Amino acid sequence: MAEIQLRNVGKRWGSFVGVHNFDLTIADREFLVLLGPSGCGKTTTMRMIAGLEDVTEGEILVDGKVVNDLEPKDRDVAMVFQSYALYPNMNVYENIRFPLKVRGIDASTHDDKVRRASAMVELDDFLHRKPAELSGGQRQRVALARAIVREPNVFLMDEPLSNLDAKLRVSTRAQIKNLSHELAVTTIYVTHDQIEAMTLADRVVVMKQGVVQQVGSPTEIYDRPANTFVASFIGSPAMNLMDGKVLDGVFRAEHVEIPVDALDGPMTLGFRAEDASLAEGKGQITAPIYTLELLGDATMISVRVGGALVSVKADKAFRAEIGEPVSFSVPTEICHLFEAESGARIGG
Repeated sequence: MAEIQLRNVGKRWGSFVGVHNFDLTIADREFLVLLGPSGCGKTTTMRMIAGLEDVTEGEILVDGKVVNDLEPKDRDVAMVFQSYALYPNMNVYENIRFPLKVRGIDASTHDDKVRRASAMVELDDFLHRKPAELSGGQRQRVALARAIVREPNVFLMDEPLSNLDAKLRVSTRAQIKNLSHELAVTTIYVTHDQIEAMTLADRVVVMKQGVVQQVGSPTEIYDRPANTFVASFIGSPAMNLMDGKVLDGVFRAEHVEIPVDALDGPMTLGFRAEDASLAEGKGQITAPIYTLELLGDATMISVRVGGALVSVKADKAFRAEIGEPVSFSVPTEICHLFEAESGARIGG
């Protein structure tokens, strides 16, 4: 098992900064998710931990030992990539077994290790097949089993579900969650999908343009986003964000008047779609319906507030026509306030 420390780690290519001053301790057996849009530095960070990218500045420690100069093969990590990277000429059994052969593990133990790993990802009936005979989900499970059989100190997973369809992503995500509990190995998981981050992580690191924006549990990040970027990136739908001004204790924008506990001045106000509700009379937001989305368990109502689209979840039986006026109740206590210029959270 392994504790990983990143001490002010950075990566630059000339004047371009890929990762800036990344400072974090990842606890032994923790499942940490690096989350952010393409190009934010999350994969570069993971590749530096694996030894596939050199560190420009800072130190990476595994169990207190600096590993900056160690080759990838000497860091005792196992990687699962977005591309399955399977050997097409080998069957599933041999693909899973391959790391054991390369590392010179006692051949008498191979069969037990391979079959244990295959059983964990439910591949026992496919061990004789070649990769070309498998579905995308099955190939990804082979890649997982090949990592498991190594029995590493650290699992590194780089968007392993990106190539799967929606249904397979759900089932494979559940499998990874169960495996992380069963194996109890330190895991670093890279994704741009906030649902994966929220469902899998012990802690989430949200990144933007190489800089860490917030570190916390999924609940902390969802309930108290550090800035408007995190607020807009986490949640499905994302948090509603409206630009306006506070005057005499009331936040005002087009179609909006919400009492708030804040000083006068320009501000961004946010709230979650599920925290607001339809108002029976005049609410804090009144505007014509821009669009309706039937979700099965609810109806999502959206209106235009200035340049922003603001959504609220209503009962699944709610029906109306686009263009009809609608009023939302937005209690003060569900609102989040952010500085207009920096986007930083106000009030901790």
